[in-house]
Amino acid sequence: MAVSMADISKLRTMTGAGMMDCKKALTEAEGNFDKAVELIRKRGQAIAAKRSDRDAAQGCVLAAANGDFAAIVALKCETDFVAKNADFVALTKQILDKAMEVKPASLEALNSLMIGNSSVQQLITDRSGVTGEKMELGAYEFVNGPATLAYIHPGNMLASIVAFNEAGLDTQVYKDVAMQVAAMNPIAVDEAGVPAEYVAKEREIATEKTKAELVQKQVDGALSKAGINPAHVDSEAHIESNIEKGWITAEQAAKAREIKETVGAQAAANLKQAMIDGIVNGRIQKIYKEQTLLNQAFIKEAKINVAQYMASVSKSLTCTSFKRFTLNQE
Repeated sequence: MAVSMADISKLRTMTGAGMMDCKKALTEAEGNFDKAVELIRKRGQAIAAKRSDRDAAQGCVLAAANGDFAAIVALKCETDFVAKNADFVALTKQILDKAMEVKPASLEALNSLMIGNSSVQQLITDRSGVTGEKMELGAYEFVNGPATLAYIHPGNMLASIVAFNEAGLDTQVYKDVAMQVAAMNPIAVDEAGVPAEYVAKEREIATEKTKAELVQKQVDGALSKAGINPAHVDSEAHIESNIEKGWITAEQAAKAREIKETVGAQAAANLKQAMIDGIVNGRIQKIYKEQTLLNQAFIKEAKINVAQYMASVSKSLTCTSFKRFTLNQE
């Protein structure tokens, strides 16, 4: 049957599908709009199933704040071309607006919310049918507090949201902290918020690194005392290569191997636990300083940390929670 341009445009408005897809669906449905919508949705479901194993690494990340609630939503797709499409960005904004309205407790709950006559998940599936790409709701994060602020980095690939204990201050201070979160990617607000398992793992790594460095320091000292440049014998590959280049003799190579084995074993057996603990504790403190928000150097004025910056605005001001999400490779 013949399909009018007005009907095609109407179906396109209803579904967001392409003109040719709408024409094909209306033709197959013999002009029945409900059936045509169903055909378009089935196409989206088929594409979603077919491309389920694809990597959706691109997308759009948006965030918003309103009073005591802020949220991040990330809608993922396969290509940068689709991610920058106005309709795709608009769908992400539509989902974010629904999250801000209802304040769901989880990503799964957000996927189930209704926007008009469709669930969020159905809208995403329908859009997948339009673009031919895998799409999924990649992230939903939120924070609550007396004051909140959302920051979206240009490009819609990175966003941060922050909650504060004190409202009514200059918005710029809230924005500065949200930008700090976006730029410096802290792992927690302060030391107390760092997961115990993370600290334990970092302590284990730092301990092994410290032991190796202390042993190597003694080995390097013994090598230098024997007239051998430690850099020339730091691996078997370098030893062989440097013999060929004439930088060390075979005798020096043999001596270096002996020193590395004997001095290394003796140094390892006589390491002082107190010294190890002191160095490791220092490294853990460095992690706290560099990776917890309140202790990080403030990006706008490196001589002070973030806590000091907020205290300069209000002595009682602090950040109570934050979330950050990015689709950028880091």
